[in-house]
Amino acid sequence: MPRQQTGWMMNTSSVDSLRDIFSSRYRFALGLLNKTQATFGEQWTHEFNTVLESLFPNEESLGTAAKGYSAFAFDSMRMQKVFESTLKYENTSYAKAASDVYFNKVYMESEYLPGLLLSHFLWPHHYRQMRFFDSAFLNAISRSNDQTFAEIGVGTALYSRRVLENIESSSGYAYDISPTSCRFAERQMDAIQANDRYEIFLQDILEIPIAPVSWIICVEVLEHLENPVDFLRALRNAMRSGGKAFITAALNSAHVDHIYLYRETRDVESQLQSAGFVIEESYSAAAYVPPGKGIPVPVAAAFIVTAE
Repeated sequence: MPRQQTGWMMNTSSVDSLRDIFSSRYRFALGLLNKTQATFGEQWTHEFNTVLESLFPNEESLGTAAKGYSAFAFDSMRMQKVFESTLKYENTSYAKAASDVYFNKVYMESEYLPGLLLSHFLWPHHYRQMRFFDSAFLNAISRSNDQTFAEIGVGTALYSRRVLENIESSSGYAYDISPTSCRFAERQMDAIQANDRYEIFLQDILEIPIAPVSWIICVEVLEHLENPVDFLRALRNAMRSGGKAFITAALNSAHVDHIYLYRETRDVESQLQSAGFVIEESYSAAAYVPPGKGIPVPVAAAFIVTAE
């Protein structure tokens, strides 16, 4: 009998079971999983396996997540191919993106959130960004007397989870406009038994400002907005004196809800500075080698910032 039908009974890891699912149903993803695992080794395998086991504890739920990732990745590749020719994103309206994505419960649950979650481990530039977060930001929180943070635009809550899992004395708040993202964040907290250290709010911080905190996490939100600078100023107002923020943006990365096109890291840097931030550290990495001269490729860019 194929292992994917007996994986949980045989105590195979969730990563191995996902590999079997990819092998039998979504072969385009198999090589990437194997290559990424070979690149990052035991730490990657342990972290990915822990997340998969806690959120997708049986073959049916893992199969659903794999299907969602497959659709998410294919959509990204299709739109990226169009972007290579037009150098424009297909969607330019935040209202349409919100309607089609953030308030679309079926799409969020079946494709967007599982796809985004798995991409953080399967796409090397996303995983490297998390490792940068660990070394440059999470470690700083662990050394601080004030370990309360806020993640704004919580998405899958994966970054919040990394803080709460690694720093037992930490506590946090989550803010998002999507009810489905808020529910997914609850699942993450259930999975690590951190509900008593984490509060989740269905809230747009541009409409309802939040109480300032010392540590702010904002991952891949800026490119979803028509005017990122207004949002960055709201983040700046949400930071206590002496605080720090971890803020990222996707460059040249087409997707259904990407609106603002960042072409270079200096585009993000300029907006951060306009909003009153000082850049302390930064990270950027391309998703892959350009397939030809002048062809744009997705880039993950992350910044550790303080306030002026």
